[in-house]
Amino acid sequence: MQKNYRPNVAAVILSSAYPFKCEIFVARRVDLSDVWQFPQGGIDKGEEPKDALLRELEEEIGTRDVEILYEYPEWLSYDFPINAKKKLYPFDGQTQKYFLVRLKSNARVNLNTKHPEFSEFKFINVKNVLDEINHFKKPIYIKALSFFKEKGFF
Repeated sequence: MQKNYRPNVAAVILSSAYPFKCEIFVARRVDLSDVWQFPQGGIDKGEEPKDALLRELEEEIGTRDVEILYEYPEWLSYDFPINAKKKLYPFDGQTQKYFLVRLKSNARVNLNTKHPEFSEFKFINVKNVLDEINHFKKPIYIKALSFFKEKGFF
């Protein structure tokens, strides 16, 4: 049986101090206990991934003031855990397009959005960012971060 994946975008966000400091943005979800993740969200029908990325960043972290540095060349897919499937029916998981972006120096992160998804955020050194990730998306994060590292971004 073929799985039904929801198209999605995700952002690996470098601080505006990049390349002098190589720190990545993570945010704590409001609906799950102690889950830190990269901003992500669905792609609307007919929407291009880059447009969805900017819209989702504005909806989730209150800014679209980013510079897109690189796009992961493939879609990365994952299945939802059993306990999350009801919430996101009829999808079995998500297929994501990852982007590496840098916050512009004038960008202001604001988590108090119309529908807040995150309660707090922080920037973590790229070498330690995976230490903060303790959920089912970690293997996808490893793939995306490894790829951007291979490309020489960190």
